[in-house]
Amino acid sequence: MKTIILTGMMGAGKTSAAKLLAQKLNLKLFDIDQIIENNAKSSISEIFQKYGENYFRELEKKTILQTVKPENMVAALGGGAFENPETQEFLLNNSTVIYLKTQPETIYERIKTDLTRPLLKNNMNIEKIRSIINEREKNYQKATFTIATDKKNIEQVVSEIIGVL
Repeated sequence: MKTIILTGMMGAGKTSAAKLLAQKLNLKLFDIDQIIENNAKSSISEIFQKYGENYFRELEKKTILQTVKPENMVAALGGGAFENPETQEFLLNNSTVIYLKTQPETIYERIKTDLTRPLLKNNMNIEKIRSIINEREKNYQKATFTIATDKKNIEQVVSEIIGVL
């Protein structure tokens, strides 16, 4: 089976959906943020803090290009990973990319108590989330399929993903 990539905003459910999807389809699971944290022996927040977003995005691109194979795996991307044109082209050519589309209000409800989100540090609000979505939407829309996640549990989201595959 062609590799399945889950993209979308923080709080869209990429990691949870990827775990369940990999389990149901009996495929290997890769969480790109987790791989970066393990390799760097540091959290994403710490990497952002110490080295900045550009450094992190370069690390993210390298990790994706080294990790993603064209078949038999499920990978959850970080929210901004699909912004990089090189990464995007590689993923669209080598996998099925699924955008988990989620409204800003839903994202806020899911992550409002999570203090590990570097792009929302000291600025956790619906407007900030909306502005990030607006910046990224044109890239997210290039995904092979889009699945809306609002008012759905992870089982329902994964069933829909399996349905479009």
